[in-house]
Amino acid sequence: MTPAEASARAAEICRLAPVIPVLVIEEVGHAAPLARALVKGGLPVLEVTLRTPAALEVIRAMADVEGGVVGAGTLLTPADVKAAKAAGATFGVSPGATERLLDACEEHDLPLLAGAATCSEVMMLMERGYTVQKFFPAEANGGAAALAAIGAPLPQVSFCPTGGITLAKAADYLKLKTVLCVGGSWVAPKAMMQAGDWAGIEALAAEAAALPR
Repeated sequence: MTPAEASARAAEICRLAPVIPVLVIEEVGHAAPLARALVKGGLPVLEVTLRTPAALEVIRAMADVEGGVVGAGTLLTPADVKAAKAAGATFGVSPGATERLLDACEEHDLPLLAGAATCSEVMMLMERGYTVQKFFPAEANGGAAALAAIGAPLPQVSFCPTGGITLAKAADYLKLKTVLCVGGSWVAPKAMMQAGDWAGIEALAAEAAALPR
């Protein structure tokens, strides 16, 4: 997969909904009902972060949920890429980018939302052919105002900002011409997952899915 092909597919995925849930899941048993609740609420794209021992099994379980588009977040190494693809991930997300990580995603045909925080990082990814990127960590890097400033001289690049974004802040990002969607964890609170409140999570998903862009 070439960077151009990866970016085209990433753009398609990002346009499916205004919010991509960023999921940290510790129990495999939560995977399927959580995915069903989010998809039913209007958020079909699901990013499962590789931050827990259960993450790969969660991806496998979610990959079987009808209507879901499951990806793996926190990709750091080529081994992560290989494992995520084998588990059923259809896209990847990383906090930053290295040559080895980009090489691995291209080798394994895994579209990547590679993280960038500065103009130089955006330009380096753009030079390689990645025109859809993750702006991370969004709020810590100055929020929507910072991304607007970065995007002004780089209109060729589209973004999925992630990191510290809430429902209230999401609208500010989604107003930007360079933003395709945002990533956020607020739609799947840990307490709701632990309580099995899938109806509550579905309601949060529906609220997020209704955000204008």
